[in-house]
Amino acid sequence: MKSIYVNIKKAAIIFLAGSFFLISYDGIAQRRVGGGGGVHKAGGTKQARPITKTRPANQTRPGSGNSGIKKPTDKTNTPSTSNLNNNKTNNRNRSNNNIGNRNTNISGNTINRNNNNINIDRSRDINIKNNRNTVVRRNTVVVYNRPPYRYGGYRYNTFHPYYFHPYRPFYYGPVYHPWGFFIATLAVTAIVVSVESNQYHYDQGVWYAPSNGGYTAVPAPVGGTVNNIPSGAETVNTGTVNNYYYGGTYYEKDGSSYKVVAPTAGTVVDNLPEGGEEVTIGDVKYVKFGETYYQPVQVDGKNKYEVALVEEDK
Repeated sequence: MKSIYVNIKKAAIIFLAGSFFLISYDGIAQRRVGGGGGVHKAGGTKQARPITKTRPANQTRPGSGNSGIKKPTDKTNTPSTSNLNNNKTNNRNRSNNNIGNRNTNISGNTINRNNNNINIDRSRDINIKNNRNTVVRRNTVVVYNRPPYRYGGYRYNTFHPYYFHPYRPFYYGPVYHPWGFFIATLAVTAIVVSVESNQYHYDQGVWYAPSNGGYTAVPAPVGGTVNNIPSGAETVNTGTVNNYYYGGTYYEKDGSSYKVVAPTAGTVVDNLPEGGEEVTIGDVKYVKFGETYYQPVQVDGKNKYEVALVEEDK
C-alpha cells in the first residue's frame, strides 16, 4: 500500500514538471517568433504585426529634453513689458510733439495773416511822417454848386449828393497790402525810393517803411517818384489834370515817371481798397483813409466814392 502511494506521488511530480516545461518552452517560442519574424501564432491563424519604424539615432523629437528646437533663453535681447510700455509712451510723446509743432506753426501763420489783414493798427498811420499826403488838395477851378453838409463845426463839400451804399473793399490781388500790414521780407522786385531824406520801399503799388524786424505798409509819400505803376491803375479826372489811381494812391505823370500826389477834392473813384474806416458823422457815413474822407455817391447808376473837402465851419 505504501509503495502505491509513493508511485502515485512520483507520477504527480513528473506530470507537474512536464507541464511546467511545456509552458516555459511555448513562451520562449512565442517570444522568438514575435521578435524576429513579425508573425504571431494565435489559435492556428497567422496575423501580421505592424512594423514599427525606428528613428535614426542622430535625430530627436523637437522639444524633447534638451534637444531639438528650443525657445530662446537669452532674455537680454527680449524687451520686457516695462520697456515696451516705455517705448510706446516715448513714441506717442514724439508723435504728439511733432503734430503740435506742425499745428502751432500752421495756425500761427494763419493767425498772423488774419490779424494783419483785418486788425490794422491805425495808430501807426498817425505816427508816420508823411501825413501831409492824406490832406486833400482844394479844387480851385471848379466851384461847388450845392451847399455843404454841416456837422460838428465842419463843412463837408461834395459835387454829388450823398447816396449811401455799404463799404466793400476792392480786392487788388495778393500783392496788395493795406496800411499797417507788416511783412518780414520784401520781394526781389521792391525798389528803394528816397523822399526828403526818408527811405521807402515800393513794390507793385504798395509803399513800405522800415519797421522793427521788417517792413510796414504806409500811405504813399507825396513826392515819391517811380518809373512804373500797376497796369490796373484807374485814370481819374480831377477837373484840371488826369490822375492815375491805384489802391488809394494818386499819381501824376511827370515826364517818363509817375509822382505821388495828394488826392484832389471832388475826384470820383470806382473803388476803395482794404484798410478804410467807415465813420458816421451826423446822418452821413463816410469812408476814411488817414485824414481823407470819401462820401458814397452814385454816378450814372453806379456806386462810387467822391473825395470830400472838409473845412472848419467858421
